[in-house]
Amino acid sequence: MSKRAKATIAITVLASSMYLSGCGLFGGNNKEKLDPPQDVSYLKEGKSVDASADKNSNKATEKAIQTELYLINKDGYVVAQTFALPNTQSIAKEALEYLVDGGPVTEMLPNGFRAVLPADTEVLGVDIKDDGKAVVDFSKEFTKYQAADEQKILQAITWTMTQFDTVKKVELRVNGTPLKEMPVKGTPISADGLSRADGINMDTSGVADITNTHPITVYYLSQNGKGYNYVPVTKRVDNSERDDVAAVVKELVDGPGYNSNLVTDFLPDVKLVDAPEFDAGKVTLNFNESVLGSFKEKKISQYLMNSLVLSLTEQPEIKSVAIEVNGSTKLVDDQGESLTEPVTRPEKVNTGSF
Repeated sequence: MSKRAKATIAITVLASSMYLSGCGLFGGNNKEKLDPPQDVSYLKEGKSVDASADKNSNKATEKAIQTELYLINKDGYVVAQTFALPNTQSIAKEALEYLVDGGPVTEMLPNGFRAVLPADTEVLGVDIKDDGKAVVDFSKEFTKYQAADEQKILQAITWTMTQFDTVKKVELRVNGTPLKEMPVKGTPISADGLSRADGINMDTSGVADITNTHPITVYYLSQNGKGYNYVPVTKRVDNSERDDVAAVVKELVDGPGYNSNLVTDFLPDVKLVDAPEFDAGKVTLNFNESVLGSFKEKKISQYLMNSLVLSLTEQPEIKSVAIEVNGSTKLVDDQGESLTEPVTRPEKVNTGSF
């Protein structure tokens, strides 16, 4: 049985027995915009607050803020896990401190996950400039990591930091000295800073000439206990491909490489009937009936829809996704929630505990 077939069977069983809020992506009945939990305070970066919460507590309180930490899962992928962290004067600095091996994240780690920064690393400072660059200064312990983790460290720091609206790029320093390359394997670091455009969990399989390609990031599924996590993977598409939306759909349909432990919920014969349509940040996609999977009624798998929305909204010009099946907008997901209105990206990813 193929990896895609096994995934579809497993996902269909799971989807019939659990709501998406259990997977931590789109919660409640509002499919258009996720409302923040009522007992969590969301703050702009740099705003001063009282930080008296227990650092080892993962319970959302009025002193906590939901924060994505990019950690390494059992298969070696860099994956977001969302935790309620204590509010401090700099939640960005706090988030980085929770990436340190043996630090305050230790008691909170889901099964199979590990922290990414070397033990005893100190975050000496985080300075967010007006142009959106965050200058991050680490202690010398930052340099004591395994070579195999070098790219993962760069990705985890970049994606953890750029979840904040005020951060677009990241500059790394050690004891105040800017890093031009990573200290173990020598990965170059642009003077302009690190950004999400540099990619995450890179997959270049099947690419003969990488110089004639450009990156897109799509979200596949990784089993985590009884549920699934959404895992971003950066793939390379030929520069002749001018429609990145169609390219994202194709990569989701094609699925991850067979050497990976990731899966997709798209059947191989899913196709776009028409070219994507754009309108003020909304993209509308008209699929053939294969997007309905095995459902006899016009139902869409939540896993499929979530992977699609997360993947497309990685493109900065896309804010919401509307779907049709052969022109029909009268669709629901497999939990009976209407998909008539466009769907926006969730506030945070992978918030459930499985």
